[in-house]
Amino acid sequence: MPSLVIRNGTIVDGSGGEPYVADLAVADGRIAAIGPALPRGDTEIDATGKLVTPGFVDVHTHYDAQATWAERLSPSTWNGVTTALLGNCGVGFAPCHPEQRDMLVKLMEGVEDIPEVVLTEGLPWNWHTFPEFMDALAARRYDTDIAVQVPHAALRVYVMGQRGADREIASAGDRAAMAALTREGIEAGALGFSTSRTLNHRTLDGKHIPTLRAEEAELSEIAAAMGAGWVQIVSDFDDPDAEFGLFRRIAEHSGRPVTLTLLQSDSRPDGWRGLLDHIAEANATGLSITGQIRSRPTSVLLGFELSQNPFMRRPSYRAIEALPFAERLSHLRDPVFRTRLLGEEFQGGRRSRRVMQWDRLFALGGPPDYEPAPDQSIAARAARENRTPDEVAYDLLMENDGRGILYLPVTNYAAGNLDVVRDMIAHPDTLIGLGDGGAHVGVMCDATATSYTLTHWTRDRGRGGLFSVPFIIKRLTRDNAAAIGLHDRGLLKPGLKADINVLDYDKLLLRSPEIAYDLPAGGKRLIQRTAGFDATIVSGEVVYRQGIATGALPGRLVRGAQRDASAVAITPG
Repeated sequence: MPSLVIRNGTIVDGSGGEPYVADLAVADGRIAAIGPALPRGDTEIDATGKLVTPGFVDVHTHYDAQATWAERLSPSTWNGVTTALLGNCGVGFAPCHPEQRDMLVKLMEGVEDIPEVVLTEGLPWNWHTFPEFMDALAARRYDTDIAVQVPHAALRVYVMGQRGADREIASAGDRAAMAALTREGIEAGALGFSTSRTLNHRTLDGKHIPTLRAEEAELSEIAAAMGAGWVQIVSDFDDPDAEFGLFRRIAEHSGRPVTLTLLQSDSRPDGWRGLLDHIAEANATGLSITGQIRSRPTSVLLGFELSQNPFMRRPSYRAIEALPFAERLSHLRDPVFRTRLLGEEFQGGRRSRRVMQWDRLFALGGPPDYEPAPDQSIAARAARENRTPDEVAYDLLMENDGRGILYLPVTNYAAGNLDVVRDMIAHPDTLIGLGDGGAHVGVMCDATATSYTLTHWTRDRGRGGLFSVPFIIKRLTRDNAAAIGLHDRGLLKPGLKADINVLDYDKLLLRSPEIAYDLPAGGKRLIQRTAGFDATIVSGEVVYRQGIATGALPGRLVRGAQRDASAVAITPG
C-alpha cells in the first residue's frame, strides 16, 4: 500500500512536457506510480485543480551556519525548496583549525552579512576537517535535503594560515595540500568546490577575501584533483576576455563543469551578453560551463528595522542606531527629530551613498513589486508631490509602524525593467540560482526567488513576455538537479525520489518581507512568507501543509552524485 497518494493533480513533471491530470503514489520515499485511479494510500491529498511538481532545487545558498544549529532552512523551505546546495562563493566554516575560527567568522560576517555574535553563539564547532563537518551535518535532521561544496577561502586559510588570508601566492606545497584536501572533501561526498574573485566580498573591516587573486596554477591544480563535482565561481569580470579565458582553461584542464555568476551591471549593461557568447562557444567544443543567474535584480532592502537605510550616515541617526528598535522608533516619530535628521548631510563614501540613489529607490509594497516602473521611484514621487526625496523616503519608511521597506535594485536593472533577465532565463546555458538563502540577512531575502520565478515569469509580469509553467518548473527542478549531479530527483517519474510540491497556482504569492529575531543570541534576519503552497514533500513525507510545518524532518545530507534518471526502472502503472 502506498504511504501517500496525491489525487487528481495536474502533473507538471519537470521535463518541460505538457501537464496532465493523474494520481501520484509514494512508497518508501520514492514515487511508486503515476496514473489514473491508483489504490488508496495511508495518507491522501486531494490536488484537484492544483499543480503537482517536483520539489525545487536551489543550487546557491549560504545555510552553512544555519544548518549547524537549525532543523528548518527557512525561508527557502517555505518556498518549495527540497534540496539546497551550501558552501557557495568560496566561504564556509571547514576545514578549520581551532585557532582560525574567529578569522572565518569575521570573513562570513563581512561577506554574507551574518552578525558575529550570531555565529559565535550558534556555531557548535564540532568539526576540524571538511569530512568531519559533513559528519556533523549528517547527524542532523532537516526539512530539506542539503548538499555541500568545499569552500576555497576556508581551505586557503587552513593550509596557509595568515599568508592565505593576506592573499600571498600559494607555494607548490600549498597548492598540493589544498588539492589533496579538496579531493578528500569530494570523496566524502561534497558536490563541488567554490571560489570568489569579486571585490564585493570583504571582511567587515574591509579586507578582501583570501581567494581574490588566487593564481591560475592554484585553481587549476585544485580543480584537476577533484575527480567529481563542479567548480562554482563568482567574479567581477573586470577584464571579461582574460577572466573567462582563465575559467575556460580550468574547465579544459580539469574536465570539471564550471558555473559562473552572471549578472547585468550598470557600468557594463551588455557585458553579460558577451560572457554568454563565450560560454556558448566553449560548450560547443564539448566543455560544460553555465552562467548562474537571478530571476530578478540583486537588490538591497532598506528600512529603519533593517541593517541599512537612507539616513544611516547622518549624525542624528547614528546617535540612536544602537538602540533597540522600539526605542529608535520613539525618536523617529518625534517631529523635532525628523526635522533635524532631514536637515543633516549624509556622511559616507560613494559606495555607502547608494542608499540615497533616489531615482533607483522604490517602495517595495505588498505584495512586493520587484519590477517597478521608473515613474514609481522616490525621485519621481517627490517631483509629483512637490517634496524632497528625503521627506518621501522618511514617510514611506515610517509606514507600518516604522517597518516600511524601500527597494534598491543593484544589478539586472540598468534599463528599469527585467527584459535582460528574460533573455538570461531563456538561454540554454544558464541556471537559475543566486538566491543566497541564509546570507545577507539584514538587507535582502532573495531565497524567495523560487516562488517569484514561477509567479512573475509565468503569470504576473505586466511589462513584457512570459514563459510557460512547464518551462519554468523544469528550470527550477530538473535542470538544477542535473547540473549538480543529483539525477535521482527533479522529475516526477516512478522510481525517483519523492520530493514534491502541491501548488495552488492561482493563489501563489509572496508576502512582504519582515524581520524575525530568531537567530542565536536574538539576532535578526529578514524572512518572507508565501501563500499557495498546499504541501511540500521531502522523501515522501509532508513537511509543510498550507505553509505550516508538520513536524516531519526527513531531510538529510546528500553525499555525492546520484545515479542518472534514465537508469531508474519505471514502475508499471
